[in-house]
Amino acid sequence: MKERYSSITQFLFALGLVMLAAPLSAQYFRQSSYWKTQRQEVSLGFGISNFLGELGGRNQIGSPFVWDLELSQTRPAAHFDFRYYIAQKMALRARATYGVLAGNDNLTSEPFRQNRNLSFKSDIYEFSLVYEFHLYKEELGHMYDLRGVQGTKSSRVGFYFFAGVGGFYFDPKAQLQNTWVRLKPLGTEGQGLPGGAEEYNNLQVCIPMGVGVRKAISKTLSAGLELQYTKTFTDYIDDVSTNYYDNDAIRGAHGDVAGFLADPSLGVGPLYEYGLDPTAAGQQRGDSDDLDAYIFLKAQVHYKLIKYKSGSKKYRTRIRRQKIVF
Repeated sequence: MKERYSSITQFLFALGLVMLAAPLSAQYFRQSSYWKTQRQEVSLGFGISNFLGELGGRNQIGSPFVWDLELSQTRPAAHFDFRYYIAQKMALRARATYGVLAGNDNLTSEPFRQNRNLSFKSDIYEFSLVYEFHLYKEELGHMYDLRGVQGTKSSRVGFYFFAGVGGFYFDPKAQLQNTWVRLKPLGTEGQGLPGGAEEYNNLQVCIPMGVGVRKAISKTLSAGLELQYTKTFTDYIDDVSTNYYDNDAIRGAHGDVAGFLADPSLGVGPLYEYGLDPTAAGQQRGDSDDLDAYIFLKAQVHYKLIKYKSGSKKYRTRIRRQKIVF
């Protein structure tokens, strides 16, 4: 009898250990820090840029948002960045971006902008630091995978959004007789002259924000697509912001080229029929209340820099063979 009681006791004790081990094991997998071995990542991106401001755009008054986009002024863009995951779904990203922005009034039929006839092009060099939140992470293999056991499949597609701060450099130019002329030194709105606009700084602060998708290709490689909208605090990316200045004074101070590029208007439009000159000194040239903005749309390749916790060859082999990402 004692032996039977002892056997039952041993069985119940063993069963209790198994039941206790099951949740502990599940808890271990749910709280695994395996993602920390891949928390550093570098990325390359190539795509397009577009300007949102006074020049060019749709057949309406200029706007710094996407509905004023002029697709024909799309230009190339590229970036390189470094990403560090501070948590499994949160990362900090430092990025260096190069792009080209352009705008041209002759692409719109809006009467004021068409008569104004201004145009520009500018290289953009942007450096930013942003916070990323990954709503979904792209992963390979199966969730809670044990060797030889098929579990729930993880998603190969990830989605994230981001926002941060940055700085950028720009230098607007206009084309004259097949030559690109820098506009800032010309003082096209009377900068440096009595009563003229204030001189602007080529280095400005910006707020980049946007969304992206990623798809896992291998344990270390992913590809994706990202859309970035950049809010700026300047209205002079296109060298247009305030009012027309006395053109004779501009010519006297900076020469005939400055006078022409400050006001290359066509002299057409309904106002001229009433004897009014919309480009006379003091008339509106731009809108300083609508600050400039720009967008980037880029395809990306991401490469994870795997960090092993140990120099052990056995540990490295186990990490390489593991099919899951926690």
